Amino acid sequence: MNNIKRVLGIAVTFCLGLMLASGPLCPQTFAASKEAKIGFALSMTGGAAAYGATQKKGAQLAVDEINAAAGMDGLKIKAVFEDDASVPQQGINVFQKLINADKVSMIIGPTLSNTAKVTDRIAQKAGMPVLGVSNTAPGITEIGNYIFRDSLTEAVVIPHTIKVAKEKFGLKKVAVFYGNDDAFTKGGYHAFMKALKDNGLTVVTEQTFAKGDRDFSPQLTQIKSKKPDAIIVSALVEEASGIINQARQLGIPNSVPIIGGNGFNSPALIKNTGEASEGVVIGAAWNITSALPMNKKFVADFTAKYGNAPDQFAAQAYTGVYIAYNAIKKAGSTTNHKAIRDALAKTKDLDTVLGKYSFTSGRDAGYTPIVQIVKDGKFAVLGE
Repeated sequence: MNNIKRVLGIAVTFCLGLMLASGPLCPQTFAASKEAKIGFALSMTGGAAAYGATQKKGAQLAVDEINAAAGMDGLKIKAVFEDDASVPQQGINVFQKLINADKVSMIIGPTLSNTAKVTDRIAQKAGMPVLGVSNTAPGITEIGNYIFRDSLTEAVVIPHTIKVAKEKFGLKKVAVFYGNDDAFTKGGYHAFMKALKDNGLTVVTEQTFAKGDRDFSPQLTQIKSKKPDAIIVSALVEEASGIINQARQLGIPNSVPIIGGNGFNSPALIKNTGEASEGVVIGAAWNITSALPMNKKFVADFTAKYGNAPDQFAAQAYTGVYIAYNAIKKAGSTTNHKAIRDALAKTKDLDTVLGKYSFTSGRDAGYTPIVQIVKDGKFAVLGE
């Protein structure tokens, strides 16, 4: 027995000596794996499921990469995915579960601005950091200092889109068509109206619709009679698809561009509309053809894993996980929410698939938008 103790003592002493001299080389000296629990509130069912499904894929890819790179003794992520069903009430239930039951380090989501308007207030009150990866309506980050987003706001994307479209198509007069019962679509409408005014464009008619509408022919008939140079649409992908299809069916030609905001940034739009979407113009925060090495790898890895190419929502969710992970590591804690919040706020020039990433002083995304056009059934950068 004494000999056994003596041998074990020598082994422990040897390993400790190696650890002090050159790092943890002996298996028993590896630190126990730490785990940061991140909650995801995403619209995996309901009206925004087209966005939430691809967000989950992008987030899961990032989680898998991070955990593989962490090895045996690095900080890993435990992802807790919850479905907010595209409605605020379910979003509230999800946030309460993530905060009170799961006790997550921080929350990524929700998918829709409409939901974020109510859920983020719960998180702010609880001192829980939130990173929106698709919220673009005004007033989100103003909820409080624990609320962040990596998605460019419509107030940033839309003015650039209108300026580029005016120059490209020689626009003088336009029609405006928007959803009047949703925070995102109403926010987009106001951003569009300001941008149109700033660019000296005449609005010949304004038409509205409600979420869940299927027949847009009465409004589109009114729009057609005004002979606009373009149709400005603030809509989510489901209604946007119907509007595009019915506009072309009513004889409004593809030469009259339909111009949309962030809600158009889904492959589902092209899938749902086919040739009718040719020439549709979209303000965007990301394009699949970006030459950034990180982006090329992301696109290749995502396509290999899921059998289809990523969209902007996948890219922003993927980026969001890396932003969150970077902040948690810098905070040095998985439970100190204030330290995580402070580390998020200090994010600067982080290399991501969106480019060099920093938060603005208002905790919004700080990088340059682009303008896309549907060309040959794909999103292309307008002008390239």
